[in-house]
This record gives sequence, C-alpha cells and structure tokens, in this order.
Amino acid sequence: MASDNSELTVHIDQDLCTGDGLCVQYAPSVFEFDIDGLAYVKGPDGELRTAEGERVDVPSSLRLDIVDAAKDCPGECIHVRDASDTPVAGPGADD
Repeated sequence: MASDNSELTVHIDQDLCTGDGLCVQYAPSVFEFDIDGLAYVKGPDGELRTAEGERVDVPSSLRLDIVDAAKDCPGECIHVRDASDTPVAGPGADD
C-alpha cells in the first residue's frame, strides 16, 4: 500500500457494482446508494458523484476503511489509486 501520507482517490465502476453495500457499511461518508441500487462516491460536500469514473479524495481518517472496502467488495468495482494513478486497492492492485 502507498505510504500513509500520500493522497488517495477512489471511484466506483457502476458496471461492476453488485449493490451489496459493504462499501456503504465501511465508509458511509464516502459511499452511498443511489435510486438505481448501485453505490457511488460522495464528495466532501456530501453530493453523489454520478459521472462515470468520477473520483473523490479519500479522507486520511478513512484510508483503511476505503482500502478494506475495495478489497472486500464482491463486485471488485472500487478503485483506490495514489497520486501517481497507481492502483492501491481494488482491480489492478497487488493485494
């Protein structure tokens, strides 16, 4: 995993989302369901980011929760990346 002080972003691939909800349980301030039953990321303003591939910054206090959500996601749809766009957790990451 990236060093503890590097910035991370997260996004969800809705085409792969199973609507299981583990991510919402891990970090409800970052993930939320929309009316379509799929999970989306939320910005710091609390608004859902529904544009395809839209990323939000991972709050430093939630780094572990976001990484765990990506690792445990049954749809393997949560992408966590560092500042250099390298996968940290989720698809493409060295878990």
